[in-house]
Amino acid sequence: MSSARIYLSGKWINCEREEIVVLNPATEEPIGVVPECTKDDVNQAVWAAKSAFAEWSTSTREERLEFLQRILAGMQRRQEDIAATIVSDVGTPIRIASRIQATLPLTDIQTYIDLLGEDAEETRIANSIIVREPVGVVAAITPWNYPLHQIMAKLAPALAAGCTIVLKPSEVAPMVADVLFEILDEAGLPPGVVNLLHGRGPTVGEALISHPDVDMVSFTGSVGAGGHVASLAATQIKRVTLELGGKSANVVLPDGDLVTAVKVGVSNAFLNGGQTCTAWTRLLVPAAQHEEALEIAHAAAAKFVPGDPMDPATKLGPLVSAEQRQRVLDYMRRGVLDGARLVIGGASARVEQEKGYYVPATVFGNVDPSSMIAQDEIFGPVLSVIPYRDETEALEIANNSPYGLHGAVWSGDRDRALAFARRVRTGQIDINGAAHNPLAPFGGFKKSGLGRELGSAGLDEFLETKAIQL
Repeated sequence: MSSARIYLSGKWINCEREEIVVLNPATEEPIGVVPECTKDDVNQAVWAAKSAFAEWSTSTREERLEFLQRILAGMQRRQEDIAATIVSDVGTPIRIASRIQATLPLTDIQTYIDLLGEDAEETRIANSIIVREPVGVVAAITPWNYPLHQIMAKLAPALAAGCTIVLKPSEVAPMVADVLFEILDEAGLPPGVVNLLHGRGPTVGEALISHPDVDMVSFTGSVGAGGHVASLAATQIKRVTLELGGKSANVVLPDGDLVTAVKVGVSNAFLNGGQTCTAWTRLLVPAAQHEEALEIAHAAAAKFVPGDPMDPATKLGPLVSAEQRQRVLDYMRRGVLDGARLVIGGASARVEQEKGYYVPATVFGNVDPSSMIAQDEIFGPVLSVIPYRDETEALEIANNSPYGLHGAVWSGDRDRALAFARRVRTGQIDINGAAHNPLAPFGGFKKSGLGRELGSAGLDEFLETKAIQL
């Protein structure tokens, strides 16, 4: 088991604090501890970041580029270690942890290496020079479901912009953050540029957000927590970016490839145990094809058998915690009570594992688009299949959500799909299974959040704009 420590001013510090025990969700056994940091720890971390800002903010693009390259090399060397840590931390199957959890962060950082390697163009408007400057000290608060990717989506652009950072990862799955900071320490970043605290949101998180020397908060989490973050930051007119989740619609138009759309849609909805903010958890199909879609979905979901996440054959691991398992089971029961048709799985379905936070892959049919399972972000392997009468109704259902993060549309006519995609109120949408683009802005409409991550848009969030008149 790892020791309780934090990283401040370029040094590891062992903490004599109350400890948070971290459990392996597959075995329910302890795998490590992290300290329950205090407001004094927050003050020290912010002071370190503020002290380092003057020098780091005036470093050259070439200097920051070199550090990012060192970090990338360190992450590549420890890629297998990172994947294994996330398996035990989150419960992600090793096949997904290796392909996505441990590789996507490499893409994140490579993006900003490439951007720093480009020539910085000076913009002029009439008699003004327009310059971009780092926003300052950043508090980065990240969740547990993609723990390293969501850290790097904040840390990499912040470093590239010239900001200094205090990171508070989720206390539910914090172990990979320690691995990352070992890599950052080896990279030799100047003391105070990056700092790591552990703890819970109501204590460490709120102290960070409210600290007068924190210039920006970048938060990923639930809508309720995001609203609280925004309200705390608003009292100091502090910049905030929020990525708060989704309830994405996967829309199959009448001329779409139903078999492919449903199979891909099931895999997307159940990725990482359904604990993915972009998951296509609402499958919209023409009413005439509803029964066929359920048959395809049943066959696809049956392949997601809960199993040991370290087994390369496993496609569905445990959920991250006992609380998350209970939440998902409650939604499964609610779906039945609200009249949805249980196609496979459900709260009463048996799982083989005696220990671990496992739930069965679940598909509901004939789901009312306004019902709870069609409106709430369940964050588990639960798919709602919703029939629609015509394309107008399909669009209404797709937009009938408090969220607007991601989505998909399938059609044999690309122009038809594109026209439909343009009318869906969401930050990203894929046509006919198009590939993820790590350079594209990532973020959402409505309650899915504020601001954008990834690519050049992600870098812009950490920069202030100044006009200098000549």
